[in-house]
Amino acid sequence: MKKRLVLGIMSGTSIDGVDYALCEIGPKNIRLRRLWTARFPAKLQATLHAAARGDLKSHPLAQAHHDLGRFYALHAQKGMAHFRPHFVGLHGQTIYHNPSPATPATLQLGEPAYLAEALRVPVVSNFRAADMAAGGQGAPLATRFHQFVFAQPGRHVCVNNLGGISNVTSLDGPKTLAFDTGPANVLIDLAMRYLSNGRLTFDKGGRHAARGKPSEKLLEGWLKHDYFAAKPPKSTGRELFGEPFFKMALRQMRSLSPYDKVATLTAFTARSLALNYRLHLGSTPDRIILTGGGASNPSLVRAITAQFPPSVEVLTSEALGWPVESIEPAAFALLAWLRMEGQPGNLPRTTGARRPALLGQVSEY
Repeated sequence: MKKRLVLGIMSGTSIDGVDYALCEIGPKNIRLRRLWTARFPAKLQATLHAAARGDLKSHPLAQAHHDLGRFYALHAQKGMAHFRPHFVGLHGQTIYHNPSPATPATLQLGEPAYLAEALRVPVVSNFRAADMAAGGQGAPLATRFHQFVFAQPGRHVCVNNLGGISNVTSLDGPKTLAFDTGPANVLIDLAMRYLSNGRLTFDKGGRHAARGKPSEKLLEGWLKHDYFAAKPPKSTGRELFGEPFFKMALRQMRSLSPYDKVATLTAFTARSLALNYRLHLGSTPDRIILTGGGASNPSLVRAITAQFPPSVEVLTSEALGWPVESIEPAAFALLAWLRMEGQPGNLPRTTGARRPALLGQVSEY
């Protein structure tokens, strides 16, 4: 196993932009060398949202696949400066994810050939399909990275990514469990777009939530959603906690002020996360490490912290030397490294797959 310079690229279910993490990876360590972000232009962002809603026909969907591939390549080149990776791990933009055991399917947009041509290196992409073909849910896949970087002997550590969807990796000695807990930012972001007529795309600094008061009655009903009680392995996405759920929630919140609406959705993320911990982890964690865009929302962090006893240490990955936006792209850099080394990338006990599988398909230049 050789040390390599690998570029990881991730755009999540929030559909706000792309995070790039250039990592130096070897058998025993991983080091972040460079990190940058490219925000989606309004037209491309609107197209990707339409794709995620299932509103695009085949021709515009194909165009979006190639447009996004060129966008990935352009901003990879701009951010590389004097570095040149040995290869790239590209997650792509998920527009559909169905983890049903009977009819599993997933689709990530972003044609990798443009990256391979622009950087003149191999690109590993389409990571989820191999796990699904082996009977898994194709998620979560950042677990190997969380183990590699954040596990602590003798302590129960949870790494919780707050992207569009919330997913947790529970590291408790030899026991590793990983699954999606439900919504993170997706409903909050949808509310901000709706309430501002598209001028605001997220609750910056958690300021709107901080000025509102959650509706306890609505939260009580929403937390009875079947997904939360379902046992892991499990995964979810916008299909369950995106536009359809938001439309239902909006009808139920019609009497609330705009600030109360955002506060209620923020509380829903925090409480559904904590509910999943209580139902499925077996023990209270000693440390919770928050990552992803939601870790930069003070109102959400406070709401999550309030759900646990004072003895539980709640902090962000930033405090441990990993910027909150670096974790997901770095995870796919590691998965690309494993693929190029011929090593499995999934953990069957967390995805439900029948066996360890080589994840990702390689595009050569």
